[in-house]
Amino acid sequence: MKMQHVLESQQFTVPLLMEFFQRARSMEKIVARGGTMDYHDKIMATLFYRPSTRTRFSFEAAMYRLGGKVFSTEQANMFSSEVEGEQLEDTIRIISSFCDVIVLRSLESNGARRAAAVSTVPVMNAGDGAGGQHPTQALLDLYTIYRERRSLDGLSIAFIGELDQGRTARSLAYLLSKFDRVKIYFVSPPELQMKQDILDHLEANEVWYSLETGFENILGEVDVVYQTRIHPERVSDHSQLRRYMIDAGVLPKMKPDAMILHPLPRTVELDKTVDGDPRALYFRQAQNGLFVRMALLTMVLEDE
Repeated sequence: MKMQHVLESQQFTVPLLMEFFQRARSMEKIVARGGTMDYHDKIMATLFYRPSTRTRFSFEAAMYRLGGKVFSTEQANMFSSEVEGEQLEDTIRIISSFCDVIVLRSLESNGARRAAAVSTVPVMNAGDGAGGQHPTQALLDLYTIYRERRSLDGLSIAFIGELDQGRTARSLAYLLSKFDRVKIYFVSPPELQMKQDILDHLEANEVWYSLETGFENILGEVDVVYQTRIHPERVSDHSQLRRYMIDAGVLPKMKPDAMILHPLPRTVELDKTVDGDPRALYFRQAQNGLFVRMALLTMVLEDE
């Protein structure tokens, strides 16, 4: 199924997600044989207004594996004409005349939507501001869970960390709300708790959720622990940060078949002693980003 843009998690229906999972699985086979040249005549532009390693390289590797070409800029707000005040819309109008798809990481929470409104080619949201969305990350997170469980109905998940501005947690919550009997725990310092717009969306879709200030009582209940960073300067009591840290001492409290995910990069919130545990899937999660973004590129680039 062809898609015009990839802007937000809400645009994906369950049937579309199932088709997408099948396509991502087929991309794993394509990568295993070295890639394809099916998109040799396509050009992708990556326009990042904030630094990125995993997302930008993942998109660029995806395009190369599909046989396409890439031109890119990182920190576009420093190294482009926008330094002189050029509007995002003008930049997109010009760049879209040079390429077949634009991958955009913007500074504003509605940047991708603004870009899509004027672009003549598909726009893919690679992260919108602070507290916006990061739909392709959420899709690779969801794909990772699906690959392990073969089902998303009945899933219980704990989001831990800085949730109010967490693009990945927000985007994944939107996707999970589409499935049945999902239970979501939001574990965060009170000042960093999930914003009301997500909670309102979950209530409107009859998704069970709970707001927690610690994970001690829920680790044994959840199928997925989704860990995110907390910037120390955003909390008033730094001594409480250990309450949100996953280390080897926490592992015995988790389900034997649980999953530990993290969108990366990590700091102290996810200790390296966890890396050897079979439930630690965050590096496989990051690898899945290649297959997921290849699948998404084919969905926006394929002919009608």
